[in-house]
Amino acid sequence: MKKALLLFACLYGCAQLHAQTDSTADKTLGEVVISVSKWEQKLNEVPNKIVKVNKYDILRNNPQTSADLLGQSGSVFIQKSQLGGGSPMIRGFATNRVLLVVDGVRMNNAIYRSGNLQNVISIDPLSTEAAEVIFGPGSLIYGSDAIGGVMDFHTLEARLSKTKKMLLKGSALGRYSTANKEKTGHIDLNLGWKKWSLLSSLTYSSFDDLKMGKNGGQDSYLRPEYVERINNKDSIVKNSDPRIQRFSGYDQLNFQQKVRFKPNEYWDILYSFTHAKTGDAPRYDRLIQYRNGNLRFAEWYYGPMIWNMHTLNFLHSKKTGIYDDARLVVALQDYEESRIDRTRANNNRNKQTELVDAISANFDATKSIGKGQLFYGLEYVHNKVGSLGERTNISTGAVSPMVSRYPDGSTWNTMGVYGSYKINLNPKLTLTTGLRYSYNTLDATFDTTFIKFPYKTAELRDGAVTGNAGIVFRPAETWQLNGNISSGYRMPNVDDIGKLFESVPGNITIPNPELGPEYAWNFEAGVIKNIPKKFRLELNVFHTILKNAIVRRPTTFNGADSILFDNIMSRVEALQNLAKATVSGVQVSTEIFFKPGFSLQSHANWIGGKETDDTKNEQVPLRHAPPFYGSTALKFRDKKFSAELNAQYNSQIKNEDLAPSEQAKTDIYAKDGAGKPYSPGWYTLNLKAAYQLTNNLLVTGGFENITNQRYRPYSSGIVAAGSNFIFSVRASL
Repeated sequence: MKKALLLFACLYGCAQLHAQTDSTADKTLGEVVISVSKWEQKLNEVPNKIVKVNKYDILRNNPQTSADLLGQSGSVFIQKSQLGGGSPMIRGFATNRVLLVVDGVRMNNAIYRSGNLQNVISIDPLSTEAAEVIFGPGSLIYGSDAIGGVMDFHTLEARLSKTKKMLLKGSALGRYSTANKEKTGHIDLNLGWKKWSLLSSLTYSSFDDLKMGKNGGQDSYLRPEYVERINNKDSIVKNSDPRIQRFSGYDQLNFQQKVRFKPNEYWDILYSFTHAKTGDAPRYDRLIQYRNGNLRFAEWYYGPMIWNMHTLNFLHSKKTGIYDDARLVVALQDYEESRIDRTRANNNRNKQTELVDAISANFDATKSIGKGQLFYGLEYVHNKVGSLGERTNISTGAVSPMVSRYPDGSTWNTMGVYGSYKINLNPKLTLTTGLRYSYNTLDATFDTTFIKFPYKTAELRDGAVTGNAGIVFRPAETWQLNGNISSGYRMPNVDDIGKLFESVPGNITIPNPELGPEYAWNFEAGVIKNIPKKFRLELNVFHTILKNAIVRRPTTFNGADSILFDNIMSRVEALQNLAKATVSGVQVSTEIFFKPGFSLQSHANWIGGKETDDTKNEQVPLRHAPPFYGSTALKFRDKKFSAELNAQYNSQIKNEDLAPSEQAKTDIYAKDGAGKPYSPGWYTLNLKAAYQLTNNLLVTGGFENITNQRYRPYSSGIVAAGSNFIFSVRASL
């Protein structure tokens, strides 16, 4: 911490002496987006709904993680099983049906699961230059998994000097939040010359146990007791403050190093190394589970989540016969996660560790042809999964092997080729269309040492054709009409086909080597009315059909509907292609500008979904379709000062409108008048402000959840923060 404070002081001192400024008010994406085609395009020529988050928004809103960054946009719903998590839901899809992309490289790997994912928090919001969310299938450009949408993050740019003098830029930030006693320190430094540039970024965050609100919400949300190991015995201890969610805190470290070389006007070469590591992250929703009237687990936490990525990016910007601009991105990722659990009054601690090595190569190019522009590319991705299991007796120290979560040594590969064409038929009309072919393979070998599987191997060889067709019509300068039809797909990965785990207490999910791909069709229409600096309205209506949907359903194992797992007789389930899912919704965003600097902005999202329940042979609510949610904000901004008073809100979901899998989660939901689980509606009032003290010093503050509401967002395991004061200082070069 002393070193971080010293670096902060040094950077602040340099900031006072350096002539160049870094006004966050000017850092915006403007009217250009990258996520749709991987190349810059004018937003008013794109038929998709896209939400952009710029650096200024990130600094002002102070998101603790990148999951919070997306949630604060007002258009992405975030579920949290624990504080060290955040699972984005986009238009009724989540987890391995939405795609994470960082600097052109897909993060989704072979063990991304259908259950809630926390991998997005590995991305450092303070090292993010901008983020874009494309809604609807993005499989044309990005391949498998991009059914609900794509979250495209762009990290800080390594900048070159435009003069003969060295360019020195950087910043240091310190932040504190009261609800979980967050302590965050961040530094970044850019050294740029005419041809070379070096960029370093480092962020460390420490989060204590989260304190929930006081008003509203049921007493079942409280944490009245917890398990503590006392004199080698698990004891249930009374919580001195039931609003503090004991065993929810964690810490995180992020580091990035970039080296850029631009030998001439045609070539731009960039090497980037990214490292992210969390500490142990308690799985809070498991720690509050009860069995026979007592807390079930003494321990349940994720071990350090480690993500390393090496990237080489070659950009050639010289017109040739086959392209005007071309980019090759080669990446190597290694990923590690683990799960550790121990039931109360049991000395055996179980640990399952997963390791994924991912190699990818993407070639993307663009070429002007007549009045139009052609985008095309090739992709190759290879994943290898290592999976280990061990059991430790905490009294004797004896270690023994146990069943692993996945088949060890499994591989998953995908290869794809795509082409997309955009043409401006006239100044008012833009057409976009494209096709992609992808081919996927999967190989897994099952270990029958602990469980006598009736199969030894799993093999998948399958291809998919996806495409889209979109139209943008601009009848007048202030109007834009969009229409889009697109398809998406997701090939089963190692998690789908080979996973063995307890989904909920008493249910065990077993592998299914017969699993096949799922396909989606999306139909969308939108209208935009935009009078600059006066009024903007964006309305999007969509309907998505998912066929051969992969869902968890009851099955049998060696002829039995239940097996003994972890000394518990558990009902057998497996992921199967048994469902048809439909999702429909309306998304509205509006902004009204009053006097100079004043505006009123609002986002509203109505999303409903159904899927086939084969046990009832009827359509039931879709698990990842959130309740109505949105935000409304009154904003003021001038050259040095900005302030925002906003309300965040969700409607309720009645018990009969909950998915059957959610109805079974009695530990996390409130109880209605009949004693059945349901998700109550909620709201928060929040105040944010930022002041540019000097050209180089920015102070921000926030008062979140002003009325100290106690609420748990839909499907979340952890209760949200109560009243939270945030203060940060950023010095820049």
